Amino acid sequence: MTIAVIPSRYGSSRFEGKPLALIAGKPMIQRVYEQAEKSKTVSKTIVATDDKRIFDAVKAFEGEAVMTSDRCRSGTDRVAQTADILDLDPDEIIINIQGDQPIFNPETLDEMIAPFENDPDLVMSTLAFKIQDKREITDPKDVKVTFDNNKFAMYFSRAQIPFPRDKNTNADFFKHLGFYAYKKRFLDKLVKLPTGTCEHIEKLEQLRVLEFGYKIKVVITQYDSPEIDLPEDIKRIEAKL
Repeated sequence: MTIAVIPSRYGSSRFEGKPLALIAGKPMIQRVYEQAEKSKTVSKTIVATDDKRIFDAVKAFEGEAVMTSDRCRSGTDRVAQTADILDLDPDEIIINIQGDQPIFNPETLDEMIAPFENDPDLVMSTLAFKIQDKREITDPKDVKVTFDNNKFAMYFSRAQIPFPRDKNTNADFFKHLGFYAYKKRFLDKLVKLPTGTCEHIEKLEQLRVLEFGYKIKVVITQYDSPEIDLPEDIKRIEAKL
């Protein structure tokens, strides 16, 4: 059984109440939830929130939701708390879904889970997309990832990585999509680790995994997953529906 958890909070410095913003007539959290439900490998989808307004909105469209602590350090901590509430098995696979990417392709969740079938020692995986829009290569809003020959992450950054010393290069650059899959036993370990130095500097919690010596499998997908950061992004997303 694979559980998909969508951590969701109401407060945001750039877009207050973003999960409840309407996307073509539906709250964004509902759009994300419905996409997750289309995955072939996800057996249950649940929203994890500390806000009654989001909880009630999920219940209104007959989705599943749990109330978590308002002291969670990050979305990862909220996912871990949800796994404890559900009393999941240590080897259960849990997917952490970004709540601001309402038109992601459900097949990407299936792709992200696939490596666990062939590697019993794998504890975490994530998604990357080959950048098509050159603006994203240097835009700090778009997180980049580099990986080794076995597709394990070497680093995540808001900066351009790798950086071409010689200006003319045909190198490919990959954008991190921000979805994660973990074994529950590793998730429990992850949330107990202190904030890493690079994690604090870049404000990227996945760097904590690398800083403490663990591996993240990077799955390259052909599907991009545009996100909504600001209210003006909504029209752009609606145009893609």
